[in-house]
Amino acid sequence: MSLHQNEVPVDETVVRSLLKRQRPEWAELPLSPAGAGTDNTMYRLGDDLLVRLPRTADTASAVRKEQEWLPRLAPLLTCPIPEPVHAGAPTDAFPLAWSVYRWIDGAEPGPDTVRDWAAFGTDLAAMVREFHGIDLMGAVRAGDLSWYRGGSLRACDEWIGARFDACRATVGSELDVEALERLWRAALTLPEPSGPHVWLHGDLKPTNLLVREGRLSAVIDFGALSVGFPDAEHAPLWDLPPEARHAYRNSLDLDDLTWARARAWAIAVGVSGISYYWHTYPAFVAECRGRLQAILADAAR
Repeated sequence: MSLHQNEVPVDETVVRSLLKRQRPEWAELPLSPAGAGTDNTMYRLGDDLLVRLPRTADTASAVRKEQEWLPRLAPLLTCPIPEPVHAGAPTDAFPLAWSVYRWIDGAEPGPDTVRDWAAFGTDLAAMVREFHGIDLMGAVRAGDLSWYRGGSLRACDEWIGARFDACRATVGSELDVEALERLWRAALTLPEPSGPHVWLHGDLKPTNLLVREGRLSAVIDFGALSVGFPDAEHAPLWDLPPEARHAYRNSLDLDDLTWARARAWAIAVGVSGISYYWHTYPAFVAECRGRLQAILADAAR
């Protein structure tokens, strides 16, 4: 399924050709689809490997970023993260950088895999606290490590503002877009964050978290890895049940200003995701709708 106008097509034949040229010892291993996100398509390779291919040239830089930084960050984290084992080079069949990682067993957090959501929220908060506490090792908010979610809400208002109209036209009365826009506008009047920059995963939504025996067991997909203010890191908490959200906030002792800015980032991602992916990625649209409904429910309380 193509999501972007400039998407590079990929299928199992393409993946086999890449492996035959660059890692022939893996070329005959079993290969099967292992999911796809907005930026990457993935295939499980044998029992122990995962092939990850960017959808567009814009997201290929994220592959190189993971190859550079994940081996340096992993030893400093208690929670497992992806381990790159091959840096794939572009070819005529696939003209972008790509990667092979160790396979990490686990399931997506959900009602069938997590029973104690408060404990899950506490686990996630512990991972975030540890990650944000890692020394930047000379990294700065520039180039591939600069992303809008680690910066200023106000700097994004021009393009996010237009997304509210597009979302309103798309969902009609299914969501109270006016209330969401009021929350966004109110956040724009808040003081800007002033603390130090930290490492940011950038997209801690449930599809990028793995659980085993009901507990957080790994964090995956560091394509949005960046350096910046931590507020937006907390935005995906509205994708989780209230018990997880409250335990996470309490564990990190997040103040009202930080929480309001985090909520604004969650709104921004939700309304832009609905308008952009409405016709191409219904599963992601459903995620965005669920996030926005949770925000409205919280605001009503």
